[in-house]
Amino acid sequence: MSDPRFHAVVEEAVAPYRSAGRFAFGFARGKLGGDPAFEWILRQGLLSGRRRVLDLGCGQGLLAALLLTADHFAGVQRWPEDWPAPPESPAVHGIELMPSDVARAHGALGRRARIDVGNIIDAPYSPSDAVVILDVLHYIDDAAQQTVLDRVRDCLVDGGPEGRLLLRVGDAGGGWRFRASQFVDHVVTTARGHRLGRLYCRTVPEWTRMLERRGFRVDAHAMSTGTPFANVLLTADLP
Repeated sequence: MSDPRFHAVVEEAVAPYRSAGRFAFGFARGKLGGDPAFEWILRQGLLSGRRRVLDLGCGQGLLAALLLTADHFAGVQRWPEDWPAPPESPAVHGIELMPSDVARAHGALGRRARIDVGNIIDAPYSPSDAVVILDVLHYIDDAAQQTVLDRVRDCLVDGGPEGRLLLRVGDAGGGWRFRASQFVDHVVTTARGHRLGRLYCRTVPEWTRMLERRGFRVDAHAMSTGTPFANVLLTADLP
């Protein structure tokens, strides 16, 4: 069961999206409050000590909103003492293909985060301490996936002594749960104005091998609590 202290952070994080429109606010509240990955990232301290965060396929900038709010909570002594510290003064760079999502992010966040329209295959990446890719890579083909992971590795090498990639994927070996996630993916993507074509999915061992070939150490955690999906969060560290 989700911690009510996390929901207090969510409520403050989504408040600026009211000015970006009813859809932006409703989606932000539902996504941050209902997707277990966001609470897991904060409560496990997966971005602690990593100030420069690159969010690929960032949508409306929800991760940026959450990290900025968490930093505010820590600054005013509202952060739970038994949780790891959130990133301090996070500098979030988000890249999103859909201009409508970027406009919503700008409407809510203003200049508190850098959110650019671009294709993650060739858009400029900032040197980073951490890269986050949630439910994105399966939209691009094998060659493009390889390109993105190579570029992620390179921007983490430029960013500091040990970089971290948080990559959430659907496990193609997940049976009916994987099929359910594909169906919901289609519905949500269509509602956000995307045209969903072929998906390029892999099993968790296949994703893991792709990362290990690039020098990452990989841990996998099921990330479907409260949902019927076959999602897995890969925490990949680059020494």
